[in-house]
Amino acid sequence: MPGTSFDEKKQDIDEVEVVPCSPQPSDEKRKALGAERARLERILVLKLDRRLLPTIVVIFIMNYIDRTAVTAARLKGLEQDLHLSDIQYNTILAVLYASYCPAQIPSNMILNRVTRPSLYIGVCVVLWGLTSTLTGVTHNFVGIVACRIFIGLPEAAFYPGAIYLLSRWYTRKELAFRSAILYGGLLISNAFGSLMAAGILSNMEGKLGIRAYCSLFYIEGSITILFGFCAMYLLPDYPHNTRWLSPEELHLAQVRLSEDAGEADEDTHGDSALQGFLLAIKDPKVSIFAVMTCAQLLGLSFVNFFPTLTSTLGFSTTISLLLAAPPWILATITCAANAWHAVSDRTGERFFHITVPWWGVIVGYIIGVTTMSVAGRYVAMFLMACGYCGFALTLVWVSNAVPRPPAKRAAAIGIVNGFGNIGNLIGSFTWKAAWGPDYHQSMYISLAALVLSSALAIVIRIILVRQNAQLESAEHLDESATHERILESARLEDISVEEAYARKRGFRYLY
Repeated sequence: MPGTSFDEKKQDIDEVEVVPCSPQPSDEKRKALGAERARLERILVLKLDRRLLPTIVVIFIMNYIDRTAVTAARLKGLEQDLHLSDIQYNTILAVLYASYCPAQIPSNMILNRVTRPSLYIGVCVVLWGLTSTLTGVTHNFVGIVACRIFIGLPEAAFYPGAIYLLSRWYTRKELAFRSAILYGGLLISNAFGSLMAAGILSNMEGKLGIRAYCSLFYIEGSITILFGFCAMYLLPDYPHNTRWLSPEELHLAQVRLSEDAGEADEDTHGDSALQGFLLAIKDPKVSIFAVMTCAQLLGLSFVNFFPTLTSTLGFSTTISLLLAAPPWILATITCAANAWHAVSDRTGERFFHITVPWWGVIVGYIIGVTTMSVAGRYVAMFLMACGYCGFALTLVWVSNAVPRPPAKRAAAIGIVNGFGNIGNLIGSFTWKAAWGPDYHQSMYISLAALVLSSALAIVIRIILVRQNAQLESAEHLDESATHERILESARLEDISVEEAYARKRGFRYLY
C-alpha cells in the first residue's frame, strides 16, 4: 500500500500467524542452530567455498581462454590462412559481443525462473566449448564469424549468471571476496591462456597435418566441454532445492540471506521475470551502472589485444606470449587483495575499491603514450592488467545497490553486464593495427572512457549516500520491499513480524 506509514503497515499484519517453513529441521537441529549457529554457518560457507567457487573459477578460466584464443592464433598465421584484412579481424572480435551483450538480459531472467541453474549453466558451457572446438575447422571469414556469434550466445549465461548464483548463497559482505575470486579466474586465464598457447603454438605446428592454431581451438574447446559436464553435478541450485545439502543446511542458507537484507531473498507472487525487468529499467541506478560499465570496459578493452601489445616489445611469438603472463598473475593477486580489503573494511566501502584500479590504468596509459622504451611500456602493461581489479567488484556493487526482489536483481545484473560489454564491442575497433606499434590513439580513447566511468561512479555513490540518509531519517519500510517478503523473513527465522520489520529498518546500501 504505497503511502501507508510503517506503523499502519505493521498493524495490518500484526495478527498474521507465522507458520513454520517446510522443510523444518528437527528439534535437536533447531537447538543446535540456536546454540551453535556460528559454527554451523561456517561449515555451510566452507562447503559452498569448496565446491561452488572452484567450479565457477575453472569455468571462467576456460570462458576467457576460449574467447581470446583467436588473439593468440593471430600470431601464428590465422589472418594469413583465412585471408583476413585488419577490419575483418576486428569484426571477428566484435561480433562475439554483438550476440553476447543482448543475450545476457534474457539469460539472467531465465536463470531466475529455472529450478536447476546447475543444468542450465552446465549446458551453456558445453555448447560454447563445442562451438570453440569447431572454430578450428573454419576456412574463411564467414565461417569464423558464425562461430564467434554462436560462442557469444551460450557464454552470455555464465558471468552474470554466476554472479547472480553467488548472490543467492552469500551475504553482501561475503559476496565481494567470492566474486573477486571468480573474477580472478578471468585474470589468471589470461596468464594460463598465454602459457597454454605458447606451448601449443610452438610444438603442435604440422602435427597430424594440422596447423598449430587449429590444435589450439581443438584442445581448449574439448577441455571446456569436459568441465561443462562436471558443472552439471558440482554447481548448486538454489537454497531451497540443492540436492547435495541437507534440509537443515538449506534452511540455514535461507535464514542467512533473510537476516542480511531484512527480508526473505525470494520472489513474491507478483515478482515475475518481466516485472523484475521493468523494475530494473525504472531504477536510475541501473542505467547509470550500465553506462559506467560500458565506459569502463571500453577503457579496459586492451585485454582482447594483450598478446598483440606484448609483441610490440620486439620479441618472438613464444617470448611475447610468455611475457603476457606475469602482468595477469600480478593482477590476480592484486584483485584478491583488493577484494579482501573490501570485505574487511567495516564501512562496506565500494567506490574506492572499484575506481582506484582504474586510475592505475590511466597512469599506465600516460606512461604508454610518453615512452616507447621496453621497460616503460612493460611496466604500463602491469598497471593496465591490474585495472581489471575494479571491474571484479562492479557487479557486486550492482547486487548490493539493487538487492531485492531477486527478479529485479537478476535483471539488473544482466542489463549492466550486457550493456556494459558494448564497451568491449566498441573497443574491438579502437586498437587498430594501423595505430600500432605505439597505439597512442587507442590509449587516448581508453583513458577518456575511464575518466567518464569514474565520474559516473561518483554519481552512483552520491545517490546511495542520499538513499541511506533517507532511510536513516525516516526508518520506514522501503517501497521495494513487499509485505510478503517481510512475512517470509519472519517465517524463515521463526521471529515475530515486528522483529522482522525492525531488522528491515536497519538495512543500508553499501557505497
